[in-house]
Amino acid sequence: MSLTEFHLVTEWTIDAPVEVVWRELSTPEAWPEWWPSVKRVSLLRDGDDHGVGAVRRLEWVTALPYELAFDMETVRVETLSLIEGKASGELEGIGRWTLQNDGPRCRVRYDWIVKITKPWMIRLSFILKPVFRWNHGVVMERGRRGLLHRLAAARY
Repeated sequence: MSLTEFHLVTEWTIDAPVEVVWRELSTPEAWPEWWPSVKRVSLLRDGDDHGVGAVRRLEWVTALPYELAFDMETVRVETLSLIEGKASGELEGIGRWTLQNDGPRCRVRYDWIVKITKPWMIRLSFILKPVFRWNHGVVMERGRRGLLHRLAAARY
């Protein structure tokens, strides 16, 4: 793997049924309501009945002093268990949500397999790769906490 490529894995255990977690993760336009790092999600193209083919522009505010935007095309959906998208723009690669029932809880895994494309990021990747990993961890933890707060407030 080169200095510009990342395979980042995030795992959450959420005290809610998989159907409830699925509802939140499968509606990215609502993410800015509960995920502090998500600045905006814009639907650019509708997908089929399962969402495959939909394209969204996601704009993120990171833990570092920069913002990031990329388009995400939904390429695979297995209802209640998997959402996979292909990123293009300032990041290129694959993002994959995998959900599993764990009794009354839901186990969530997010795989983020991407290459950075911003010229300044590429130039500094030999120094900043660990910082980019840390930044991703902070962004994902903000998402976990936001989701927990949203589910607690909604009492699903």
